[in-house]
Amino acid sequence: MPWKETCEMDMKIQMIAECLKGEHSVADVARAYGLARKTVYKWLARYEAEGAAGLERRSHAPLHCPHALADEVAERILAVKRAHPSFGPRKVMDWLRRQHPEDTWPADSTAGELLKRAGLVKPRRYRRPYPADPQPFERGHRVHALWSVDYKGQYPTSRSDQWCYPLTITDNASRYLLCCQGVSNTRHDRARPIFEWVFQEYGLPDGILSDNGSPFASKAAGGLTRLSLWWVRLGIKVHRTRPGTPTQNARHERMHGTLNRAIGAQMRGAGPVRQQALLTHFCHEFNHERSHEGLDRQTPASHFTASTRPYTRCLPPIHYQDDQQVRSVRHNGEIKFKGRRIYVAELLATLPVGLREVDNDRFEVRICEHLLGYLDVGQGCLEKATQWHLPGEENV
Repeated sequence: MPWKETCEMDMKIQMIAECLKGEHSVADVARAYGLARKTVYKWLARYEAEGAAGLERRSHAPLHCPHALADEVAERILAVKRAHPSFGPRKVMDWLRRQHPEDTWPADSTAGELLKRAGLVKPRRYRRPYPADPQPFERGHRVHALWSVDYKGQYPTSRSDQWCYPLTITDNASRYLLCCQGVSNTRHDRARPIFEWVFQEYGLPDGILSDNGSPFASKAAGGLTRLSLWWVRLGIKVHRTRPGTPTQNARHERMHGTLNRAIGAQMRGAGPVRQQALLTHFCHEFNHERSHEGLDRQTPASHFTASTRPYTRCLPPIHYQDDQQVRSVRHNGEIKFKGRRIYVAELLATLPVGLREVDNDRFEVRICEHLLGYLDVGQGCLEKATQWHLPGEENV
């Protein structure tokens, strides 16, 4: 029987009519119409129970799906996403599982589909991966072994002549954001009070990693500034990345990207009070609410502890080893050594430096443990150490 040439509903009615006439058996009718007897009996039963309406097409979808996402659960997932717009599906589900461990939650992929249908997530643009850096990140395995510091670019404020420079400090092992403070410039007098507060609050790290910009580094001997010299006097090792290689401080740069996506649009053009409120809220969210893949999807606060090295305002005295010769830096930045006056740095005026012979009439010059450069007595000048190295390296 040519079903495709005739309306399906008309064919069903004709078939039912053939059966009701009683002239042919159900098997003969099924064979004539190219159907199974079970199908013919099904339609006969529906016609007897509902009439012609029983022959209409019906949905094959199950009446109940035990794996379907409950409306209440879906709404809780959507509520968390709206409260934390920068969170992806994994971060949303990590937050819910951490806050409500007694409840049963769906898989991350299920939450992702829900957020996608709600229009709350956007497909990620493919980014070509960075090539592997020949000098991998070091000393990030223990809390307070290494901190990273930088300014997160700049954001315009409500005043046309003023900018906001968020100063950020993180612990590399735990990813804990120690400070997220907006300042109006990047000078030393703005940065030092913030570091004093951080040191008092959390203690001292073993080392601090920065780029080569102000106020962290300069072209003076050892690359020191007033700020980094203060760190050295406190017993903190100063490390710097190579110029043009932000991947050597990738964890900190990654945090900056998260900050910009979370509050960057709100920061631009806002007043200083509003900007600092946004930075403070982001700091709390980043430390206590946002999970991190590198921490087994736990929060930085769950891995962070205070440093065992307390901060004191009184700088400790400078001591050198027995194989070092000590010279005091004069007010003009010079030292007198073997009858010659050699310029080191005015920054070190009145401070003692240590000299250790490393070759015939060639001496390394240090302030505390920090390498300033190498002194060639024959030439009578200091060859500055570049010092843009990762921990454990010393380049000239």
